[in-house]
Order: sequence, then C-alpha cells, then structure tokens
Amino acid sequence: MAIHNREAFLDNLAGQLGRSRKIKVESPHYSVHPQERVFQGATQDELVEKLEDQCKVIHTSFMRTDLERLGETLRSVLLNYDVTKVVGASGPRNDETGLSNVYTELQAEGYDIHIWDKNKGQENITFAEQAGAGIVFSDLTLAESGTVALFNDRYNGRSISLLPETFIAIIPKSTLVPRMTQASQLIHEEEKKGNPISSCVSFVTGPSNSADIEMNLIVGVHGPVKATYIIVDDI
Repeated sequence: MAIHNREAFLDNLAGQLGRSRKIKVESPHYSVHPQERVFQGATQDELVEKLEDQCKVIHTSFMRTDLERLGETLRSVLLNYDVTKVVGASGPRNDETGLSNVYTELQAEGYDIHIWDKNKGQENITFAEQAGAGIVFSDLTLAESGTVALFNDRYNGRSISLLPETFIAIIPKSTLVPRMTQASQLIHEEEKKGNPISSCVSFVTGPSNSADIEMNLIVGVHGPVKATYIIVDDI
C-alpha cells in the first residue's frame, strides 16, 4: 500500500506544534538503573531456584536433569501427559545433546515423531496442529518471570510452541538470566557483533492463559494448556 504526501504531512504537523521536525530520536540516558539490580550477583544455581519458584506461579511443571538423563526425563514427561504424537525442533543441538538418538528410540517404541523440516512447509504446521506435545530448546531463559525466549528460525518454527496441547522447553542451565533486562542486552550485543538474531523472537511464559474476563484466570485459551520446563545442567 503506497503512502502519499507523508513528508509534507509530517512537516505540517511539526509546524502546527511550533517546532522543527525531528528526524532522529536519541535514546535517553538515565542516572540510575534499578532494573539491573534485580537478582544482581545471583549465581546460576540461585537463578534456577528462582525459576523453579516462578514455575509454581505460572502453572508450569519443573524438572531438573543432566545431559546423560535427558532422554529418560523427556520420556517420563511424555508418559505423564500420555502423549504419543510429538513435534520437535531440528538443528545441531539435537545431535549435540543426544536428542536425535532419543527421538529414534521413541519412534521405535511407537511414538509418532516429526522433526521440523524447513523444506516441508505446511506439512510441519499440519502435524503441529495434531501433535500432543511440542519440544523446543530455550535460547534465553528469564528466571524472574519464568519465560523462555525462542529464536524462531528454519530449525524452530513458531508452530512447535503454539499449536500442540503441551509445550515442553528444554532449558540449558547456561541460558538463565535474571530478567528481560539482561535478555534484551544480550540480544543487542549479539547484533552489534554481527551475529544475526532471528527476526522473530517468541517470549513464552508457561501455558497460554488469560484473565481478561472479570480477572478470572483461564489456562489454555489460545495455545498449549500444559507446559513443562526441563533444566539441563550440562549444557
């Protein structure tokens, strides 16, 4: 859709306000930064404890394991949810963590596993709509709010975390940060280094919920109705 006479309109608007038109806005500089003091100096183990406490608030199951027991832990989560149809993110982390072997074993046990494939387009989305669980890796994890940040790309389609009934996030302990303040700083730092970050970053906080109607909390309104976070100590 074409935009006509934009410059003239903006110049006239600035004139009516009695000032010259601003072309660039400088970021403000603040003398204090209280947002950076939340959980300042907390160790990774202390952040794990904060995350575990917050999971109770956001109706999310919390589990902690190590790399050797990741497959066993994941299997127990799927059994608990009685899920047999699973969609998972692809990418090098599956091989690095041994998750590729876990998926192969689950398929041999009768699970219907679909790994996201950028070449399969709509087929990925159709499967995710029917899946009982979607499994992704968290790229950044906010301890304060219990939020996982997902860099959606060719390996990790948004549908994995949005469409299945159950959302399962595998959280490397190293991804934990105190809050959104540090997460946004890390993203900006990577951009400045020339390391591209996904154009779509999803911030997911447990299962979907809403309290819009008379402040009554309803879980599972427009997405997964159940969620589990699996903290992995070795990665």
